[in-house]
Amino acid sequence: MTEAYILDTVRTPRGRGRANGALHEVAPARLAAQVLQQIRDRNRLDTALVNDVILGCAEPALEQASNIGKAAVFAAGYDHTVPGVQLNRFCGSGLEACNFASALVKSGQAELAIGGGVESMSRVPMFVGGGPWITDPQITIPNRIVPQGVSADLIASLYGFSRHDVDSYAVESQRRAAAAWAEGRFAKSVVPVRDMNGVEILAQDEHVRADTTMDTLAKLEASFSVQGEKMGFDAMALQRYPELGAITHVHHAGNSSGIVDGASAVLIGSREMADRLGLKPRARVVSFGTIGSEPTIMLTGPAPAAEAALKRARMSAGDIDLFECNEAFAAVVLRFMQALRVPHDKVNVNGGAIAMGHPLGATGGMLLGTLLDELERRDLSTGLVTLCVGGGMGSVMVIERV
Repeated sequence: MTEAYILDTVRTPRGRGRANGALHEVAPARLAAQVLQQIRDRNRLDTALVNDVILGCAEPALEQASNIGKAAVFAAGYDHTVPGVQLNRFCGSGLEACNFASALVKSGQAELAIGGGVESMSRVPMFVGGGPWITDPQITIPNRIVPQGVSADLIASLYGFSRHDVDSYAVESQRRAAAAWAEGRFAKSVVPVRDMNGVEILAQDEHVRADTTMDTLAKLEASFSVQGEKMGFDAMALQRYPELGAITHVHHAGNSSGIVDGASAVLIGSREMADRLGLKPRARVVSFGTIGSEPTIMLTGPAPAAEAALKRARMSAGDIDLFECNEAFAAVVLRFMQALRVPHDKVNVNGGAIAMGHPLGATGGMLLGTLLDELERRDLSTGLVTLCVGGGMGSVMVIERV
């Protein structure tokens, strides 16, 4: 089997996912086009050599509908021979796109592919597309599917994470992200976004709140208690977990991932194609995959996904130098560290989505770039990226620097 290598990664800064956010004026296809153009220009790439562009998008509706992958290819000015496809595995979409691109290369069906994703949450809000997760009780009720915030609070209740624990984690995420930006740790992969006139409109993640403290977070009320207690979702979850008796609601806007806009792109190819292009591979794709997990608690997928990928690679968690586990909610990462018995000083060392935001379909590609840049900065070897996924899933990729 052919080896797949990461040749380059780029991402936009994350803009606040509101009408007054810096990236709101940029349509999703044009936002994705900017990272595709950067991949082309940074690597002096003849785009006719790209076998596929695979973009994750978790809300493929409105401006993000109808195959935004190919729309971005058009908007980026790539050769007309380049196909494009849109992939939706909810929050894992961006990493899954990179997994699919890697699979094409490893199977010999492609020599060069681009994975990544895009999400304009200010222009295409979550759940605007509807779907059976919201509208079909014959699916949700038998499987006891509850809102993700209730699932996060269920994790905290079941595994013993207090409000102090999740708030402490959030404060540290903010501190790490602010320090990473101050020290220029994201400079290699983050590319500024420009408007239609070529004017730079955003060069740095807009969501970071460096002044976050335990005191400021203590003033925030739990966000999901109404859904859980008054709308009946706690009762539904407790049918699956009766040993709890009650769910304690600890998550709020300050310890949950931020709503933002952004795009990412990862160039993946064979060694032969890298040599042909005169590019030095940065990392080898060791293992990847996706698992399903219990759908009520929903967000515990990262640990079993990581264990499955490590088993395929004949590795253990102790063999990994750095981890990126998406900060959908603080309890998700706390449970990941608890389950794999990995210390916080190896996980999300530059902060995460609580501080910088989670542009759904783009996040996986962003995390891959963040991980690789940090491995290079510290001169370390192995890394693992994983995300929890709606409906009870987990996506993962293990990489090794070349």
